[in-house]
Amino acid sequence: MSDPITAVEYGRGNARRIMLLHGGGLSWWNYREVALLLQGDYHVILPILDGHGGSGRPFCSIEENAAALLRYIDEYCQGRVFLLGGLSLGGQIAAEMLAMRPGVCECAILESACVIPSKWERALIRPMLNMSYGLIRQKWFARLQFRSLKIKEALFQDYYADTCRITCQDMTAFLQDSTGYCCKDGIRDTAAGVHIVVGEKETAIMCASAEKLHRMIPGSTLQIKKGLFHGEFSINHPAEYAELIRKLPT
Repeated sequence: MSDPITAVEYGRGNARRIMLLHGGGLSWWNYREVALLLQGDYHVILPILDGHGGSGRPFCSIEENAAALLRYIDEYCQGRVFLLGGLSLGGQIAAEMLAMRPGVCECAILESACVIPSKWERALIRPMLNMSYGLIRQKWFARLQFRSLKIKEALFQDYYADTCRITCQDMTAFLQDSTGYCCKDGIRDTAAGVHIVVGEKETAIMCASAEKLHRMIPGSTLQIKKGLFHGEFSINHPAEYAELIRKLPT
């Protein structure tokens, strides 16, 4: 049996619970600054996704990780949270949770969640990782990868430490599943108020995914963040992200 979900928590004791799911290859610290800003009013739960450093759980699929997080919510949050949010892989898992259980949350923020499969990109994951995985623990290579993510320099040590803890098998698994993910029709039935966010400078498939989610989810809102690349909103602009949450209806 796999280990239980591992999560970092802020503001325990507050009635309104928020669960935020980090991006692939990152970890809970993706949302650390957001959590620090919100901990006075919310109970912020930052799970470590399957297959990532510190999780103790191998990555099997987006669907299995979503199901495990729903079980966590059942056990520790009485089956429901105020808000569910996620970035990239975390956004895909959050979308899957919304499809699996329409009433899991009151509000959701799906940031840069790709829901249009790319067969050619998925096919390249394994050969590319077979060639490059050995370089991941080389700090110079990790820094090049980190800079391509466009996230703040202060997070490099967190990124480097956790990237080194991801096995080649897990990295291959979650990258392949992420590039092959297609959102389920069940998300149309979600009872949550869903906010979809994408950066203006993201790839065409990511922007098209945001538009697709917006069409699929009745009453959803779509924000295209001017000048931002993939994942920059929650990571590089935590105050703005926290303010978005504070403005949500309670």
